[in-house]
Amino acid sequence: MKPTYIKISVLATMLSMASCSEDFLVKTDPNAIAAADFYQTENDVLLGLNGAYQSLRNNNGIAEGSGLYAEQRSDNTGTNDNQSNAGEPFQFNDFSILPSNTYLRSHWLALYQIVTRANQVLAGMEGIPFANPQTKAQYQAEAKFIRALAYFHLVRKWGDVPLVTQPLNSADAVRASTFREKKEKVYEQIVADLTEVANSSLPDVQPAAQKGRVSKVAGNALLGQVYLTMATTLDAANRATNLNQAKTFLTNAYSKRTFGLLKEIPYADVFDVTKKSTNPEIIFQIVYRQGDVNFASGIAASNQAQGETINSLRTTTGVGGNVKPDLVKDYEEGDTRKDFSIKFANAANVRDYFITKYRDTSPAATTNGWGGNDWILMRYADVILMLAEVNMYLGDEAAAISLLDQVRDRAKLPLYNVARTNSAYSAKYPTLKLAILHERRVELAFENHRWFDLLRFFTPAELVTYFQAKPQADYGAAKVSNFGPKDYYFPIPFDEVKLNPEKMNQNPGY
Repeated sequence: MKPTYIKISVLATMLSMASCSEDFLVKTDPNAIAAADFYQTENDVLLGLNGAYQSLRNNNGIAEGSGLYAEQRSDNTGTNDNQSNAGEPFQFNDFSILPSNTYLRSHWLALYQIVTRANQVLAGMEGIPFANPQTKAQYQAEAKFIRALAYFHLVRKWGDVPLVTQPLNSADAVRASTFREKKEKVYEQIVADLTEVANSSLPDVQPAAQKGRVSKVAGNALLGQVYLTMATTLDAANRATNLNQAKTFLTNAYSKRTFGLLKEIPYADVFDVTKKSTNPEIIFQIVYRQGDVNFASGIAASNQAQGETINSLRTTTGVGGNVKPDLVKDYEEGDTRKDFSIKFANAANVRDYFITKYRDTSPAATTNGWGGNDWILMRYADVILMLAEVNMYLGDEAAAISLLDQVRDRAKLPLYNVARTNSAYSAKYPTLKLAILHERRVELAFENHRWFDLLRFFTPAELVTYFQAKPQADYGAAKVSNFGPKDYYFPIPFDEVKLNPEKMNQNPGY
């Protein structure tokens, strides 16, 4: 096998089966079976689909430990340690990332592993007899949602990327796919996949036993977010059309909620491990199993700073999940989300804020920190604030403010029209747009939304201005002055560029 094929064949060969949920954990390992031979029955398709869900658990991809690739790329968090692991993690927040960064390459491969498993399932189920055709349609919708989700991350982080929608089973197929497709084409595929999900026979909301699986609400919500992103980051000629499509699908998702106003659901309940399967605000989550060495969540323990016990029973010696002063100062006085989400650690080696949003101190999590937290990828506060954003862009400020107020009301903060009479608030957020961006920041902190919000709210040039206006003292050890136009996208990993320097051309500035 040629070296070129070895490097990219990860897109064609990765297929391991396990599940992302407590109720459909699969121990079988069909890696020992050729993919072409594996799919023989309807149950094989289910196992393959569970394997696609399992790939979402990879912390190098989009799971609970993936903050390095999103949150630490923003102004919310970021390590101050520029020495560990050859300084490579520090590069993300310091805006000094190199194409040779091994963490970056791992992220690229993890996202394409998700794509690969979804493609294998979609191809494998063709020709398989199903007792009920609706079951096949639902499996297809789930696999297409997973593929679309991965590509949505890829296109926002790298721009033009290889677009692969079939299993790559030969060296020729790999070579034919080794090129960067225009981002507009990638978005077309994402929209096509999610439109099928939104129109599918999937349940609007999955029952508690099936939490972690895709629902129709999730399909509508993600499709609405995709259209909103297209409206704000692609060709302005299609802006109005994309905004109206975003409003349609986000409204579809919002209309299917099983509660009234957001304030009916306490903020702390959203992250309560005892309510994670029944909380009506959560739309889509990666499920973890409390107390299980293989399937437990580690986010509570890993975020905890030395000398603290609020997150986990596990004793830790590090600084925990770092929080930048820039974010700490963005919380308004009286915001109940601040005390729940962050805490100051007094240990001599810390003396800083750390993340407390994810907690599991129950005995079942043990002193090993094997928590039961689920990683929430989508929830209704996000949908509500995206609807506020869409209505603001469409000129309906009254509707935008009403939606914004739902979130502020739950946080026990003055409603927007009252808040903006406060000189300090109006000075920091002089426009409704900046007020919505602020609300998204404090509501969704540490949920890996902030970087993508900044990409939507600012043009590349505006984003440079925004970052470079931040005081260095509020940013930590990383140099905010490093941020420039190149940082709108990640560099293409060096190993991928080597495959075909012409067709896998590097992003500008790297």
